[in-house]
Amino acid sequence: MDKIGDAADFLWSAHRARKTYTNLPPDLAPRDAKEAYAMQDAFHALAAPTRGEVAGMKIATTTKVMQELMGIDHPCGGGIFAKTIHQSPARLACADFVNLRIECEIAVRVASELSGRGPFTAENVREDVAEIMPAFELIEDRHAVYRETKALSMIADNCWNAGIVVGAAKKFDRSIDIDALRGRLTIGGRLVSEGKADRPLGALAWLANLALERGKPIRKGMVVITGSLVATVSVSPGDTAVFAVDGLGEVRLELT
Repeated sequence: MDKIGDAADFLWSAHRARKTYTNLPPDLAPRDAKEAYAMQDAFHALAAPTRGEVAGMKIATTTKVMQELMGIDHPCGGGIFAKTIHQSPARLACADFVNLRIECEIAVRVASELSGRGPFTAENVREDVAEIMPAFELIEDRHAVYRETKALSMIADNCWNAGIVVGAAKKFDRSIDIDALRGRLTIGGRLVSEGKADRPLGALAWLANLALERGKPIRKGMVVITGSLVATVSVSPGDTAVFAVDGLGEVRLELT
């Protein structure tokens, strides 16, 4: 039995059939994080002909509340496929997703491959950031019941990433206090939520170390999203969502 390959087949088949999310069945459930990430790699290989190669990374379950809900004590990482990276203003159809939700993030584009000098920290990774931009993460949770979701199965399922929408990039320099950035989400012109960045460079460093440990370092030019400034929000056809970040500009998404 090829457990890794069979788990990836199970997940990719569920995506193609637009099935409601379920944890991997007991015979395919990952025993640990290492096995879960091996399944994620196999899932990436199956999805790549449709969604493109992995061109970025995301961080998930950064809050203690979500970690406790899913029975872990650390964040998780996933890949972002090239064909699912959209430039703002973007127009997407809700019907292309099973259950679309969005998160409001600070995205960075890296200037060089993050390898060879780990472990990375929020301080030493700063020099590797080329650009910074506001972004939406597209979350495809396929109507998952969060309190029943197991973190290892979610990792195998690429941490539910269905792409990102990125705003115009701004050159990153030391004049930008990235930890002080504040953003506001409006939908249909109405303020929905606002919040402050939560150590984005710390998130980048964590992902860089994870990628290095897996033998798949973050490559030059990849886009990395660093965690949501506000709570995850559900969206519907007809919604226009705008996430504006002080000093960075905005990212806009129209749903049909």
